[in-house]
Formats: sequence, C-alpha cells, structure tokens
Amino acid sequence: MPLPLRRLGNLAAVAIVAAATLGTAAACGGDDASGGSGTASDPVTLRLGYFPNITHAPAIVGVEKGIFADKLGTGVTLETKTFNAGPEAVEAVFSGALDATYIGPNPTVNAHSKSKGEAVRVVSGAASGGVALVVKAEITSAEGLRGKKIATPQLGNTQDVAVRYWLKEKGLTTTKEGGGDVKIVPQANSQTLETFRSGAIDGAWVPEPFVSQLVNAGGKVLVDERDLWPGGKFVITNLIVSTKFLEAHPEVVQKLVDGQVAANDFVNTKPDEAQQAISTHIGKITGKPLDVKLIKQAWTTLEFTDDPIASSLKAGLDHAVAVGLTEPVDLAGLYDLSYLNTALKAQGQTEVPLP
Repeated sequence: MPLPLRRLGNLAAVAIVAAATLGTAAACGGDDASGGSGTASDPVTLRLGYFPNITHAPAIVGVEKGIFADKLGTGVTLETKTFNAGPEAVEAVFSGALDATYIGPNPTVNAHSKSKGEAVRVVSGAASGGVALVVKAEITSAEGLRGKKIATPQLGNTQDVAVRYWLKEKGLTTTKEGGGDVKIVPQANSQTLETFRSGAIDGAWVPEPFVSQLVNAGGKVLVDERDLWPGGKFVITNLIVSTKFLEAHPEVVQKLVDGQVAANDFVNTKPDEAQQAISTHIGKITGKPLDVKLIKQAWTTLEFTDDPIASSLKAGLDHAVAVGLTEPVDLAGLYDLSYLNTALKAQGQTEVPLP
C-alpha cells in the first residue's frame, strides 16, 4: 500500500530568516496582517514561509522572479522566511510569526490536529515526487538496514513518517528515541551529505536535491517513493494559510494563490530559467548557489502541480498513526480550494474537485 510524502543549504535547526520586503506598502502593514477586518485598500504584510529545496520550486521561483510581488500588488508587503522542515514552520504559524507557508503533508495534518481543525487551511498544491531513500552501495534490501542509521529531516516530518512506515511494512521496528531495528536519526538536511560521507549514517530518506547529492557521493537509491504511490503521484509540498489571516484578508489569499498558479506555470513552461532562478535564490540564502547541473539531475523526479492530491495526504496520516507518531485526525475542513479554483478558472485550466 502507498506510503507518505516529503527536504539545501547550510540551514540550522532553527528557521533562517531570508526576509525580503517587496512592494511599497506602509510599515504599519505588519500589525494589520495578524487580524482585523481590513479592506482591499488597507496595507497588509503577508509573511510567507518555504524551504530552500527543489521540492519548493514554485515558492522559490515565485519569490525570486517577482511573481508573488506582481500578483500581490503594491498594497501588500511580502516578507519571506525559510525553514529546514515542516514542524518548524508550523510552530511559526502557531506563534503568529507566519501567515502562510509551503509545507509537507504530515506537518499540515499535525497543524490541523493540534488546533482541532482551527489553525490552517490548505489552499493549493505545489509539487509531487522528488523523494527517495538513498543508502550505501552495499545495502541491497530492507533487511540490510537492520542495525543501521538512517537520517530524516526532523522527527514527525513527512520523510520521517515515510521511512518509519516503510520499515514497519518490511517487519522492521523504529522508535521515536532512535532505537529499534533501524536507528532513525533526525538531522538538518544541510548535515546529511557530510554525515553520509563520514559514515555517521548509512543512508537517508530525503527530498531533492539531497537525493542527488547523496547519489553523487556514492550512494544508491533503494526506494524511489514514487513507486509506492498509485500513478507515482503523492503530495510532497502544499500551500497552507493561517485561518486567522484568511478570514481577515481573503483578497490577499486569492492574490497569493494566483501567484502560486503563475509560479507553477513558469516552472513548467520555462524549466531552464526556473532552474537558474532556484540556483540564484538558494545562493542568496545559504551563501552558495546550488549547482544547476544538480538541479537538472533532480528535476526529472518531480512534478509541479497545483492539485494538492488530498488522497495521498490522508494516506500519509494513516501511516503516521500506524507508526505511533500521531493520533487519528478528522480532516474535515482542512481544504479550502475555492481560491485555487478561481485562479485556475481564470487561466482556463481544469478545476480541482474538493476532496
């Protein structure tokens, strides 16, 4: 049965702020963004999170190419923050430091669950695929992982759930504390290549471009996650918005989703330009541009889609329950695709049915 969903740069375990102020809104917009009724003419600050990963290509391209700024207009100031993994971004939303974020499915479910369905809404998809388990060349099977150490981006994130569930299906145990038949070692993606080369870990279940980096360092793909899903499709990145922000500024959310659709169109129709933009933007965040050749290597494993593939999120929740990382959750009310379908309809594209 299918398995769940799923992270460049020298990022620490805490969120790295890559704040960029775009537009010409007044400085008082930050206060207005957190609540209040507001009107379309009021200045607003939108605080948007994303990860400097290829799986977040629409977000990166949307920021770097000014697509979001164009769609949001001069009445909205865009501030951006980058994160290593989903749980960090969720905490930023809960603390009121973030209004919207690109994020994986399992942290999305956790945010919905912890807030009893009140805190966030999924307003669009962004990407599918781009995740694999890469291991040392001598490991040829799941059984070969017994007693080994496998890295994931963070305890409870999408890839962490994925590897634990896959191992469970293969009859191998894991624990939250790093015990069991296979030792799971949550660590920042920026550390994984170094720890793999040093022998501190034997493999990692990670998103691109870390998959390609590990392969180029002598690893091999033991599991391509696309092979575990119907049609090879599963949500790796979707866009969520704080319910509080959505209720206060629905017109800004519509503009944000318009920007997401436009960014995905750019990524899909101008891949060479998008790949260069990703390299450049990651360089601004980490101090070192990502090799475009590496981006091209990873590109073929990804599909950039506005469809949030809700069925795979539900399956990911079931997997998280099965490995003891969460309790069963009622997903009613999690999705609000009205903004997405308005944007798609305006572009003459097929609307996404409600899950």
